[in-house]
Amino acid sequence: MSNKQDNKDWKKVTGIGGIFFKSKDPKKLKEWYSRHLGLNTNAYGSVFEWRQGADTTKKGFTQWSPFKETTNYFLPSSKEFMINYRVEHLDQLITELKMNGVTIVDTMETYDYGKFVHILDLEGNKLELWEPNDVAYEKMGKDMGSKTTK
Repeated sequence: MSNKQDNKDWKKVTGIGGIFFKSKDPKKLKEWYSRHLGLNTNAYGSVFEWRQGADTTKKGFTQWSPFKETTNYFLPSSKEFMINYRVEHLDQLITELKMNGVTIVDTMETYDYGKFVHILDLEGNKLELWEPNDVAYEKMGKDMGSKTTK
């Protein structure tokens, strides 16, 4: 995937997979959002369920998660937030990003519910790239007894 002709039909980012931000008291904040805005919350935050635009027969998910303000998860970024982007073909994307000098923070990790890697953008924001397996992600949530926010 080294030139535009090779990837002209290849989608890179397909949506927002999650919004992660620092909070003084994540538990109380989740309770507030549940009580006042109706989010179905769990230990990690809330999962928004939606239908994929490219194929409306398929579900998609976006994670909303407050983290303790002392978290190191956003490092090396010093920002108060991190965005997770849903992507396709993460292996190929990582190769292309490396070829273009993008900072890859860690190595790709694979779980039943998808593949992940972290990168830094031009301004030092840490971004999480996720090639999701939405079927496994939904099953994991059901196994936890979590309800999605629709």
